[in-house]
Amino acid sequence: MIAKKAPNPTDKHVGARVRMRRMMLGMSQEKLGDALGLTFQQVQKYEKGANRIGASRLQQIAHILQVPVSFFFEGLAGQATDTTEGRGDVLTDREAVSLVRAYYSIPEEQRRRLFDLARVLSSA
Repeated sequence: MIAKKAPNPTDKHVGARVRMRRMMLGMSQEKLGDALGLTFQQVQKYEKGANRIGASRLQQIAHILQVPVSFFFEGLAGQATDTTEGRGDVLTDREAVSLVRAYYSIPEEQRRRLFDLARVLSSA
């Protein structure tokens, strides 16, 4: 029996960012799969990092999810294993995604003030 290989941390991170953005847009795995010409199961595998996303496919996903390709790599630099550093899987947590969605619905000027407040509170 062959042992199942653990997903690469970078593939997990990119997949989690795909999932986060998809959820921020309120898009289902099925809808993203349809836009890519894939099944929702393939999208699931991408999001879990079980299957690596090729460069051209990642560019296609970025276009559909309306973000630059670099979005999927944000927060990755310098992290050897887990992208969340012991905080739980923030990128796929429904409450966190809901908070991000609400945050981006706030007008930009108030959003900057809220961000500054959050930063001050987190350092206190």
